[in-house]
Amino acid sequence: MAGLLALGAGVPGSAQASARAWVADGPEADVAYHGRVALSGARLRIWLVPENDGPAALPNATLRVRLSADLADRQRLAEGCARAGSREVVCETGPLPLHGRGRHVALLLELREPAPEVAVRVDTWWNGGATDRNHTNNEHVVLALDTGDTYAF
Repeated sequence: MAGLLALGAGVPGSAQASARAWVADGPEADVAYHGRVALSGARLRIWLVPENDGPAALPNATLRVRLSADLADRQRLAEGCARAGSREVVCETGPLPLHGRGRHVALLLELREPAPEVAVRVDTWWNGGATDRNHTNNEHVVLALDTGDTYAF
């Protein structure tokens, strides 16, 4: 993005126009996430599957999970996942074939302290420059109560 901003330096609006043109030149895909969330004490379990309804396949994408509660300092994350902040984790999806699924992502996150509820936000952090016109199926907010019950999205 910094490169795109530098291209338009000194010309109002040209950086935004360049960024839009770059995105429009990429493939079009419809990334979606479906999964479950459960909170029990200071443990939050998240299981999700990324999908792509097309019209183009994607070689990879990165999903982001943001929480309303702080994560414990130490986490054992699934392969392809990394901590991105005190309340964020990002995970690669692997290849998303046309009308297909990416790799299943399972997270067992430890919270800094038990919480009566945690809001879990799931969205796409990076999609390789693809255009995704339908954000209703890849941006989710789920409220998980400390009951151990599973909440689906």
